[in-house]
Amino acid sequence: MEKKRYILKREIFEEHSVKPSKIRYRDELNPAQYEAVMTLDGPVLVIAGAGTGKTRTITYRVARLVEIGVNPESILLLTFTRKAAQEMLSRASILLDARCDRVSGGTFHSFANLTLRKYAHLLKYDNSFTILDQGDAEDVINLLRTQEGYDRAKVRFPRKQTLYEIYSKSINTETPIEEIVLNEFPHYYEQIEDIVKLFRVYNSYKAKHNLMDYDDLLLNLKRLLEEFDDVRKKLANQYKYIMIDEYQDTNRLQADIVRLLGMEHRNVMAVGDDSQSIYAFRGANFRNIMDFPKDFPGTKIIKLEENYRSTQPILNLANEIIDRAREKYTKVLYTKKQGGELPVIVIAPSENHQSKFVVQKVLELREEGIPLNQMAVLFRASYLSFDLEIELAKANIPFVKFGGFKFIETAHIKDIVAHLRVILNPSDVISWHRILLLLDGVGPRTAQKVIEDITSGKLNIKTNPNFWLEFKGYPESVLRLFKVLYTIYPDDVSVQEKTEIILRYYEPIMRDKYDDYEKRKKDLEIFESIASRYDSLEEFLTDLAIEPPNESVSEIVPPGTDDEFLVLSTIHSAKGLEWNTVFIIHALDGIFPSSHSARNDDEMEEERRLMYVACTRAKEHLFICYPVGIYDSRTGFVLTKPSRFIADLPDGLVEYWVIDEE
Repeated sequence: MEKKRYILKREIFEEHSVKPSKIRYRDELNPAQYEAVMTLDGPVLVIAGAGTGKTRTITYRVARLVEIGVNPESILLLTFTRKAAQEMLSRASILLDARCDRVSGGTFHSFANLTLRKYAHLLKYDNSFTILDQGDAEDVINLLRTQEGYDRAKVRFPRKQTLYEIYSKSINTETPIEEIVLNEFPHYYEQIEDIVKLFRVYNSYKAKHNLMDYDDLLLNLKRLLEEFDDVRKKLANQYKYIMIDEYQDTNRLQADIVRLLGMEHRNVMAVGDDSQSIYAFRGANFRNIMDFPKDFPGTKIIKLEENYRSTQPILNLANEIIDRAREKYTKVLYTKKQGGELPVIVIAPSENHQSKFVVQKVLELREEGIPLNQMAVLFRASYLSFDLEIELAKANIPFVKFGGFKFIETAHIKDIVAHLRVILNPSDVISWHRILLLLDGVGPRTAQKVIEDITSGKLNIKTNPNFWLEFKGYPESVLRLFKVLYTIYPDDVSVQEKTEIILRYYEPIMRDKYDDYEKRKKDLEIFESIASRYDSLEEFLTDLAIEPPNESVSEIVPPGTDDEFLVLSTIHSAKGLEWNTVFIIHALDGIFPSSHSARNDDEMEEERRLMYVACTRAKEHLFICYPVGIYDSRTGFVLTKPSRFIADLPDGLVEYWVIDEE
């Protein structure tokens, strides 16, 4: 006898149930959000454009699942921070009731830890294994590095932080260590064999001592799901509905875990925005969100395109920028907000003019009633704000910086400033201590002896050190330092010359001291560029020190301003945030996009997404600035090209301002 199937539709119970729903979904959500909330079974990919209410959508969907009777403990919500999960579940509880607090929510790592505590014995671990945080892991690597004799090797060997970075990226991106070293640390090419060998030693040590680092948590969870089918099925039965936030930020390991957990019931919802995939350097894999429909055939794709943050003119520019992306889920952001000013492309004669424009415009907007903390200056890399920081300090505009260090907080810049300080003030004991400890053969005791000789007058920088017998008891490096200081001490040596000579002297020291010296070299060029604008060393050092590096934000904000300060941030650190007014500085080809990305199509695409993220942080005012010339330490003043992302824009999309002086 033929039997017909009659399908019960979930949606009908909201619309026709005798007992009405507590939550008025149709009134409180837009149509796309409503569809995402009500699509409960099967694989779903929600492409949530910037500012389109992603958190709201996830919150309502959690509430909906609990409301129709799904056991809260069988819903798994995976996020990138514990705070994000807590916030969503707390909101869901307010929306519905306290049952939502029982939903299993947390980070991939916390979920892995919870699961492995039950099943670690299957992987030959004790269930009471210890988790190493990054600092602990680096210390273990350092211990093994010393035990294996690499600290005494004739050829330089990576430090513990670099080794951890190599190992972690290898695991998270599922890329061989050899490839990571070749691409990112090519100067360690000859040590690849030893780096791989040390990794094996590190893994054996952890297994022997019942230790797991952060990466092991994910790696071992994946192993558990792959090697023990009964455990995988048990977990799939336990977690019948899986939701993942910020799916574009997942790495390969995390995507594998999602696929393995969801392959039985396929009730998996991934929420994210391919256009905001900007963390490849941390191991995030753009392909995860693009290939989700392949991993889960039959995926329903829902796009959230109504924006609740920005004005339409800002969205028009963002849409234009991302429309030129090579591979994407096509979406067009729109808003129901009326009006709005066109974004402005600001063309400045030099970097310093760019900084002065930002300072002046910030002060003008503040006078118009926009608080400082509703304004942000965004940049591609931390060093790009150094010039601006000095101008802000001069204008007494308090600021806080996210992503990277403030200018004179970086160790290598502090080293250079210390050299300049002892020229200005030869009795600056703290600066002497800093620069002496950089030298070969000089430890704390020798440094103290040199400082005593300086304060007693036995040694000074005003006399040619070649004629001083006192140097005979000191390492050659001390004599070399005094020769440099003697050369640049005279007043007739310009600030720029003094800086150039110190940088030439310091660069080999930096090369020896820091594994990432190539990245830090750019900072030296910026420092030299700033120094070139000063005639007085005292004025230069005073400007640098206007805001001492160790002050906390509460100390630099004047009383009575209600914690009001301008935000300076790398674009990576600004993701997920919003401000009334956004300035993007240094929108130059070779900087944004970076020159490094020009060699690789995938990296260039990520740079485009980064510009999209930067533009979509702004609610009402957006200024994209670039200097037509920048200072280069090798060639002097160099003419620049605007970022390709803002070149050849259609007419009427932006305004152009050219900066001039009175």
